[in-house]
Amino acid sequence: MRYSLRIASVLTVAGGIALFAMLSDQAILPASDIESARDLGRQRTSTTLASDSAAESVRLSSVYKEILTVGKGDTLMAMLVDTGIAPASADRAVRTMSRIYKPRRIKPGQDIVLSLKPDLRAKSVELMAMKISPNVERDILVTRTAKGFQAKAVDRPLTKVAMHASGKIDTSLYVAGVNAGLRQATLAKLIQAFSFDVDFQRDIRRGDAFDVMYEEYRDEDGAVVKSGDILVAELTSSGKTSRLYRFETKDGFTDFYDAKGQSIRKALLRTPIDGARISSSYGMRRHPILGYNKMHKGLDFAARRGTPIFAAGNGLVEYAGRNGGYGKYVRIRHNSTFKTAYAHMHRYGKGIRKGRRVKQGQIIGYVGSTGRSTGPHLHYEVHKNGRQVNPRSIKLPSGRKLKGRELRTFKAHVAALEKQYVALTAQQLADRR
Repeated sequence: MRYSLRIASVLTVAGGIALFAMLSDQAILPASDIESARDLGRQRTSTTLASDSAAESVRLSSVYKEILTVGKGDTLMAMLVDTGIAPASADRAVRTMSRIYKPRRIKPGQDIVLSLKPDLRAKSVELMAMKISPNVERDILVTRTAKGFQAKAVDRPLTKVAMHASGKIDTSLYVAGVNAGLRQATLAKLIQAFSFDVDFQRDIRRGDAFDVMYEEYRDEDGAVVKSGDILVAELTSSGKTSRLYRFETKDGFTDFYDAKGQSIRKALLRTPIDGARISSSYGMRRHPILGYNKMHKGLDFAARRGTPIFAAGNGLVEYAGRNGGYGKYVRIRHNSTFKTAYAHMHRYGKGIRKGRRVKQGQIIGYVGSTGRSTGPHLHYEVHKNGRQVNPRSIKLPSGRKLKGRELRTFKAHVAALEKQYVALTAQQLADRR
């Protein structure tokens, strides 16, 4: 048996099956009891009183819980049969679940929670209920009924909580965010919010600071299971402070705006990577490998292997693969005018392939040294009308400016966010005392 098996608790069924109320953690079922339930052909002899025999019968008819952890190469059908479930019953359960969730989507490391009941006559165990959690927000439940199995998807209750974090920047915004306890998804959103106007290589200095109010989702146990939206973000860089607010317009478009209602969004990010230095600028240079002067048609950002690379803008991936001296390479078409290219990657971002649409700030790959390269770095190009141009000199159009009633709505929204921010930071300060 390639998958791991963990026996959890004994549950008593009274008046029928209580679905996953049966899966509570009460008493532990001893190993000897499990063997008794599974080795159902073995008859016990006993000299105990009749009352003891009755108690034993009730105990062996109790429902118990097993947690199976999927291993590499495991199939749901085989796992259920190995547990002692009759093949015909296991097949019906799998077929029923397949109507709403395909078993092939189950991945190694995923847990499958079973509620089982010994079947003394059939010398097997009955599957009473099965739960699979494909993500933190949803459970797939398969339960036995009088008419057979039924399957349904159940949304898990998550609580949205507002949080606050701040910190001084020593080396990079990314490192400072990690030190402040921000999850990677939240940190990526924070970097993206300021990437339109901030060159993270040139503009960020030691002693700069950030401040952010954001949301996160917690499960019933209070554990953080999902990152939410950033509500307010502030960055102080080179003596200048920028404070941004998340706002959704009446047409359903969400963006970050400054206090005057000016969107910070531009066509392309200034830099597609955080915490990296420019090791080679755009222009003529002596090639470090070829040894002669050659036009360098992009920017090189020196960074540690594995550093995330962000899409500079919304667009369509028109190339993702090996490309000669570029190594692992991605090229994105943003519109009829602009394309961006990213070379020497260590690996591609999740789901990045030709024909895939990406959003600005999405991770498309990770820094590496593939192709003609002397060390880990990102080679970044901007193509305008089919020609490489200097990414640092191109002018980019400004985003949306709120007006009239929508601007008034935005300012009321900002006032509410600021009130929430003050209350949250005050509570945070009180908790520290």
